Amino acid sequence: MTLLAIGLNHRTAPVAVLERAALVGDDRAKVLHDLVNGEHVTSAALLATCNRVELYVESTTFHGGVVEVSEQLARASGVPFEELREHLYVHHEAAVLQHLFSVACGLDSVVVGEAQVLGQLRDSVGEAQQEGTLGRTLGEVLTTALRVGKRARTDTAIDRAGASVVSVGLQLATEALGTLEGRSVLVVGAGSTGALAGASLRRAGVGPITVANRTAERAARLAENLGGRAVGLHDLVDEIAAADLLVSSTAATGLVLGLDDVAAAVERRGGRPLVVLDLALPRDIDPAVRTLPGVTLVDLETLSATRATVAVEADVAAVRGIVAEEVTAFIEAQRATQVAPTVVALRTQAAGIVADELGRLLGRVDLDDRSRLEVENTVRRVADKLLHAPTVRVKELARRSGGDSYAAALRELFDLPREAVDSVSATPDEGLTADGVPNLPRLAGGGA
Repeated sequence: MTLLAIGLNHRTAPVAVLERAALVGDDRAKVLHDLVNGEHVTSAALLATCNRVELYVESTTFHGGVVEVSEQLARASGVPFEELREHLYVHHEAAVLQHLFSVACGLDSVVVGEAQVLGQLRDSVGEAQQEGTLGRTLGEVLTTALRVGKRARTDTAIDRAGASVVSVGLQLATEALGTLEGRSVLVVGAGSTGALAGASLRRAGVGPITVANRTAERAARLAENLGGRAVGLHDLVDEIAAADLLVSSTAATGLVLGLDDVAAAVERRGGRPLVVLDLALPRDIDPAVRTLPGVTLVDLETLSATRATVAVEADVAAVRGIVAEEVTAFIEAQRATQVAPTVVALRTQAAGIVADELGRLLGRVDLDDRSRLEVENTVRRVADKLLHAPTVRVKELARRSGGDSYAAALRELFDLPREAVDSVSATPDEGLTADGVPNLPRLAGGGA
């Protein structure tokens, strides 16, 4: 089985391509099911944020998995495959861990260290679990990534290295307006990003907040939480004319505000400056509005340019060290897990041999129950001691590169049939002693 990560992000694709490749709603679930119902992919999870679309999969083959995932992304997004593949990256095995853990820690975000991606990754895991497309190994990889992301934020100050995209966007808006205190704000979109922006603005001491959303109930609920008022999308031109700051973050698949809409509002502003903060992907607002007099547009492309200025080198270096450490630990643990079925099969074979020999012995020698139990325990201890060193040592050696060869050597030395190893269906740690050695089952032969 091969672990793959295939996708595109703000580093490899312009915003215009990311907008077209964005997957929302039912498209996400369909992609997951279409993949696992295909020829090569057996497990899949989708991470789609405002600046990336990535699929993490287990595949029976490398090339087959790459082709299936790439073609599925092209079909679902409508971006022709020949165009899409110019922006795709492919990570394989250990490189998947390196990339995913870095994403979870915020090292691969538009703004270094932003925390929202960890919640988005958690949602992706939940989605794959709900859709039934998350296999055991991929599930372990993703849940480990969540833990690594949390550890990075607990053990370092990476959050200082770059607040959320919302925070940096509002910082740029503050620079353009001079201050946010007392400014009138229009928030378009009542989802999680709009709510976060509204809460941040309220803490900054802005003036009246107006919320517009396609669903009136959601707009009213967020407006109530922010101490503002709700309006419909048909009122946008009037509201833009009155606002100092427009923040838009809907899940619409097309433009919410075109150039003509904003231009009509600008004509009524009497020359007052307007800052437009577009946090949506696909974008909500026609980028041509930046050509209008008095309008400052801050969008995801603008935020991408701020990335280098918000990084704190010491914190970033510390998190990179955590990622490297966790990647090594995960790989070593997986290698040890892979040898466990061979160890279990060996000890099961030993138990069978001991049981057979005890059966033959007890069939020839007449012993009372106490003597039978003493003989059984003695033979059992001998088998335990003989197998202890090789089974413990092979688990240690398996953590090294090429560790699977030690399991193969163990099978060869003890003449273990491959089918005996394959038939071990228990979880790798089931029946292990405190030192990581599988227990020798209780032997038959009386007194047990």
